[in-house]
Amino acid sequence: MTSSFFATISALFSKADVVHYHAEGPCAWLWIIKLFSKKRVIATIHGLDWQRAKWGGFATKYIKHGEKVAAKYADEIIVLSQNVQEYFKKEYGRETHFIPNGVSKPENKQANIITEKYDLKKDSYILYLGRIVPEKGIHYLIDAYNQIKTEKKLVIAGGASDTSEYYKELLEKTKDNENIIWTGFVQGKELQELYSNAYIYILPSDLEGMPLSLLEAMSYGNCCLTSDIPECATVIEDNGITFKKSNVEDLKKKLNDLLKDNNKVKQYKDKAQDYIINKYNWDNVVEETIKLY
Repeated sequence: MTSSFFATISALFSKADVVHYHAEGPCAWLWIIKLFSKKRVIATIHGLDWQRAKWGGFATKYIKHGEKVAAKYADEIIVLSQNVQEYFKKEYGRETHFIPNGVSKPENKQANIITEKYDLKKDSYILYLGRIVPEKGIHYLIDAYNQIKTEKKLVIAGGASDTSEYYKELLEKTKDNENIIWTGFVQGKELQELYSNAYIYILPSDLEGMPLSLLEAMSYGNCCLTSDIPECATVIEDNGITFKKSNVEDLKKKLNDLLKDNNKVKQYKDKAQDYIINKYNWDNVVEETIKLY
């Protein structure tokens, strides 16, 4: 709240022509720009943040308030998924611009750091990489993995985000399984190596805006297994596999099938990179955003 308030005051007295707000919470202050200046305001809604499980009470109401302020006062609104675009049209009668996240072609890395630190080799593990928060559905993944017989390890990479209790619960859930590896927050070469050498990347989310980690995973040529929420399913189309949201049994079945079928995994890997880089190209994202400015 304080960061976005003081950023708004700073922007108000700047020479900027356009002020661009990101996410629903910070948008709570954008009315100040509209009331006290002639600057134009753009809001990017990354997702319906008030629905996230980590918030409650005042925080949920405050973020929802930010959404309403954006709908009423922003000159233009960018959304990252067609699902959210439909929501704004239905809820507020508000037209929005669908400009998704983008991705660039990365350089795949051999397993060096991750072999030394975690004894991970090419195709020896299943990867989840993202924030450790309830709406990402990591608990479903752990439950499904614990019911499967496999030599492949499960790597959970990422840090907690205002959800230390959830993190502790998951650690407790996995303490007896030495094949589940927690890396904590990763970046740089270690992150690149994790993406480059995974057998499967899994995103079991209940809620997403536009999952940048999924774009990144596909850009490294990964076979991706995600929940069937629109924000994931519309990204992968037929270039990955989905399971029924929140359904541990379906996740277990789909994961087991992929673990037993190397050829199927290879087929998805072979087409993932070209597809995602062509569809979600940063150059196109930049061009569309500049047009809006």
